[in-house]
Amino acid sequence: MKYSIVFPGQGSQSLGMLSDLNQNFTIINDTFQEASDAINVDLWKIANEDQAALNLTENTQPVMLAAGYATYKILSEEISLAPESMAGHSLGEYTALVASKSLNFFDAIRLVRKRGEVMQSAVPNGAGSMAAILGLDDDLIIEKCLNASDKGVVEAVNFNSPGQVVIAGEKEAVTYACELLKEAGAKRALVLPVSVPSHCSLMKDAANEFRNSVDSIEFRMNDVKVIHNVDAEYSKNIEEIKSKLVEQLYRPVLWTSSVLKMRKLGVDRLIEAGPGKVLSGLTRRIDKSLSASAIIDVNSLKSTIEDISNA
Repeated sequence: MKYSIVFPGQGSQSLGMLSDLNQNFTIINDTFQEASDAINVDLWKIANEDQAALNLTENTQPVMLAAGYATYKILSEEISLAPESMAGHSLGEYTALVASKSLNFFDAIRLVRKRGEVMQSAVPNGAGSMAAILGLDDDLIIEKCLNASDKGVVEAVNFNSPGQVVIAGEKEAVTYACELLKEAGAKRALVLPVSVPSHCSLMKDAANEFRNSVDSIEFRMNDVKVIHNVDAEYSKNIEEIKSKLVEQLYRPVLWTSSVLKMRKLGVDRLIEAGPGKVLSGLTRRIDKSLSASAIIDVNSLKSTIEDISNA
């Protein structure tokens, strides 16, 4: 069995996540402590006690990076790993780079904190919006967003699976696009509870500011291929890694294409390391020949270890 390890992004967070693993492994606490020290913020307290703070982009990003990496570290200490590739959805791409040893964890936490801050400040609070569109073809969604663009910026930004695309932009334009998409036959057009319209052109100024932070960090090439969101390809050098991370702020997440790329590399299974089961669910919609599982507690950890051992 060839497998890839994938890491979730924003939207998979919940209060008390990883509590079962934390009761059984000191790695969770140690990892969150290191992350908290990097930015002088008590991330474990936020993750367990303050939903409003947890949902702020500048907090969500370091919390989710710490959660995904801690889960991966537990798995890697319980069994020798040899993934064919790694990937992460949006913020999860940073977790993949840390797990693949392309990026130092301490540096990554500081970097995604900055990423969250520049994204948060790029658009006035309440001016942006995102919505999940279910049950329409990608091309039709792109077309209807263009039709709605006279109301402001609105773009298709997350191609999560066939029939599940997220749009983002200015609030009025997103609302209008949702109306057009419902008229076109969308099963649902669900406005998401997020504070930032990620991965759309409204983030270009934030990306320019973020570029300086990315350039100041040391990256390394590693043997494990990390599939990037912006083009569903892996980087051939460090400059490519950096430029793809900057572009990711204002370009769509090509998750469907990323999963199909992993399949093309011969992968049979995706292992999701981190809170929730979002990516595992998407995998089945993208390619039914792929199996997927999520590590969310001790039982799912044990079954994942058994599966890898028996492969």
